[in-house]
Amino acid sequence: MIDYDIVMIGNFAKDKLIVDGVEEIASGGGVYYGSVVIKRLGLNVAVITRLHPDDFPRLEELRQEGVDLFPIPADGTSGIANYYNSNDMERRICVPIGFGGKYSLDDIPDLNTRAIQLTPLFYGEVDLPLLHQLSLRAPVGMDIQGFVRVPVGNDLIFRPWLEMSEGLKYVTWLKVDLAEAEFITGKTDLQSAVKTLHAMGPREIVLTQSSGVTVFANGDYYFAPFNPRSLAGRTGRGDTCFSTYLAMRQQTDPATACRWAAVITTQKQEIPGPWKGNRADVQDQLN
Repeated sequence: MIDYDIVMIGNFAKDKLIVDGVEEIASGGGVYYGSVVIKRLGLNVAVITRLHPDDFPRLEELRQEGVDLFPIPADGTSGIANYYNSNDMERRICVPIGFGGKYSLDDIPDLNTRAIQLTPLFYGEVDLPLLHQLSLRAPVGMDIQGFVRVPVGNDLIFRPWLEMSEGLKYVTWLKVDLAEAEFITGKTDLQSAVKTLHAMGPREIVLTQSSGVTVFANGDYYFAPFNPRSLAGRTGRGDTCFSTYLAMRQQTDPATACRWAAVITTQKQEIPGPWKGNRADVQDQLN
């Protein structure tokens, strides 16, 4: 018996959002932005996450949305300080400010699920043996940022994932952004980069950039644009897009899932926090 459509694993974040020098503390991380989307699209979702017990109250927002939670006490809570200029919310400087620690197989309840989504913030949360074991439980959707984005002092830098050729064999749906794809493959042409990643094992590739989302599945490319009226909710764009895509792929084809991901991500970018819309409004817009 299947208990969940998607089980999400990744560190919850307590971020700082600094726009024109004005600072705000905000919840964040893929499990935060993504689980709300998945639940609001009508799927059963569970979150397994690490954070400091002092920050457990921040999970209440997810609980109120109907997300099932399996929090793991950690010595710290992950976080990133995101510095923006209001004239260009597309560009940001990211500074690591905390780390919730690494997962072990013993941390992960044996939940019956149709899919597992890994949303690590940066390197060190999930290692290759755990990725392999999780792939034996259910198909895995994974954001590659948690394997190539490395905190070094006050910087987050890209470093090669030395085990990538092995690790991507265990991934069904891979999420990358344009900068990551170029760094990983050494190719500046989007389609060439996507094909290179697909050849390593993932069945479907979801690539985000400022203009929209590109999906490669079943040998075909699909693109759907983002057209937000503002970027006030820019933080969490990729997490929202990938979670929407995975949720819709449990119900429909890649082309349709791509369009849904673009519409919801467009709406999300206009308002800070997770997407709080509903299926009917998205369907009306698509129609």
